[in-house]
Amino acid sequence: MAKQPKQNKTAAGTDKNHVKQQNQQAAQQNQNQQYGAEFASQTDAQQVREQNQKSQAKKK
Repeated sequence: MAKQPKQNKTAAGTDKNHVKQQNQQAAQQNQNQQYGAEFASQTDAQQVREQNQKSQAKKK
């Protein structure tokens, strides 16, 4: 009996490699969004504005 070659499709006809690639991309996007939200929650926007104004004033 010869071994059957691995098929890249499920019984439903879904391409396994395509699904793996999509899952990888989704996980990476989620990770990036999570970092952005965490960074934003730790940043005091008013303080940043004040620091930027002081910095601009020093340049002039």
